[in-house]
Amino acid sequence: MAEMNELASPGVTGASEEWSSSWGFILATVGSAAGIGNIWRFSYVAGENGGGAFLLLYLVCIALIGLPIVIAELAIGRVDRRGATPAIERLTRLRHWRSFGILSVVIAFLVLSFYSVIAGWAFKYLLGALDGSLMRVASGGHGEFFERFISGPLQPVIWQFCMIAATVLVVIGGVRNGIEAVNRVLMPALFAIVVGLAAYGLTLSGSAAGLRFLFAPDWTALGNPSVYLAAMGQAFFSLGVGMAVFVTYGGYLPARHRIPQAACAVVAGDTLIAILAGIAIFSTVFAFGVDPASGPELAFITLPQIFLAMPGGRLVAIFFFALLVAGALTSMVSMLEVPVAYLVRRTRYSRRQLVPALGIAIFLLGVPSALGFGPLETINWHGRGILDNVDYLVANFLLPAGGILIVLFVGWRWRRHDALTGADLDRSRWGTRWGLVWLWLIRIVTPTLILLIILNGIVDV
Repeated sequence: MAEMNELASPGVTGASEEWSSSWGFILATVGSAAGIGNIWRFSYVAGENGGGAFLLLYLVCIALIGLPIVIAELAIGRVDRRGATPAIERLTRLRHWRSFGILSVVIAFLVLSFYSVIAGWAFKYLLGALDGSLMRVASGGHGEFFERFISGPLQPVIWQFCMIAATVLVVIGGVRNGIEAVNRVLMPALFAIVVGLAAYGLTLSGSAAGLRFLFAPDWTALGNPSVYLAAMGQAFFSLGVGMAVFVTYGGYLPARHRIPQAACAVVAGDTLIAILAGIAIFSTVFAFGVDPASGPELAFITLPQIFLAMPGGRLVAIFFFALLVAGALTSMVSMLEVPVAYLVRRTRYSRRQLVPALGIAIFLLGVPSALGFGPLETINWHGRGILDNVDYLVANFLLPAGGILIVLFVGWRWRRHDALTGADLDRSRWGTRWGLVWLWLIRIVTPTLILLIILNGIVDV
């Protein structure tokens, strides 16, 4: 316990920034998770995997994988408040755990490299909805419009750069004046937009079929192993666990805030946004008789064609792509903060020096993904282009590997008493019973499920 108190002391850690309030922390942390993965990826993965059956399994996986790891990452971050690597090194006194911090930086770089490309697509479509050019595309022509856009030699790179630049501008402002301030504006706006879109979708004739698809499970789908694996992968990807975002954000969390309540609020907010986005999208898709299993093209081809046909479609398109852009930006900000926090604490450079340099490096790393549907389309592996391969590598191997390291450390390397104390699960309000449930999830259930994700990725290679 003395070691814990020493590590948590601000004088020892040198932590220079904190969240100004619990509300600011919750908004920023939900914003880190609630991005394109919740809105775009959740909907098309659910559409491809049976809707209601997938949702049920997804919620179970959030409880068994997502929540335990969020609590673990926040606990590690707050105990030492130095970021992933120094925290784990100091708690174990073993320097080989440095690999987790390095891995988290690599993951953040790779995710941002392709995530910024997709975010750039959303930004392009948002401006197209605002100026009306998106709505002037002929009915049925959005597939050609999208293919022409992403195959160009310049436009995908320009829009990717715009999103990286916006992310840099936010992160350079620091925790309170940058990340927290922007999330205080964007997250309420994001929530209002997704609620409004869901409400509008429910007014459409035929939307009830979309609700049945999402909430009435087809129990026969539970006999398909791929649905289980899809739900586990989405739960992992949606929250963004495994890349030390929650370790980093937990490092800015004052001792007065309770980790279990904060983690539950974050997971609940993230899941609610995904479900509301699903309601908005599936009610609209079924109202217009479109196949819900449209895949990744759902947001950029299928829905724009629907917007063209529906009353008030331009306004709906503006709100939908604003939702994608806002969600993408809040997530990108959290991902960039991971390497920033790591390097600020391990080098002599300041935030203002590091953030632009990291932004440029991530932009350059992402250019091949941006051009992978055009000038670099001949570069592929196992039938996947550059962006798809980077996405596959991260989602099926690197993020799960980061998650495995976290649960191995907390479950087996950290002393039980210190783990429960660090996670605020030794307190009378929660009781040690719930703490032990969490600890054994971390030790047995969560790593087993993560290993299944990794093995599935190996089989599919």
